[in-house]
Amino acid sequence: MEFHVENMTCGGCARGVTRAIQAVDANAKVITDPPHRSVKVETTASQQQIVNALAEAGFPPR
Repeated sequence: MEFHVENMTCGGCARGVTRAIQAVDANAKVITDPPHRSVKVETTASQQQIVNALAEAGFPPR
């Protein structure tokens, strides 16, 4: 799945996004791209679980 995270603008933000996703699924593969503000995720968690985790971490996806 892929998300656009408007306020992920730097490496620190990318680490926060990764931590939020891996809190839901520790084995998730997360590829962040801060310049394009995109996140690709390979996970067994549901899309809604990932959306909720990102929103709670302050990175609401679109």
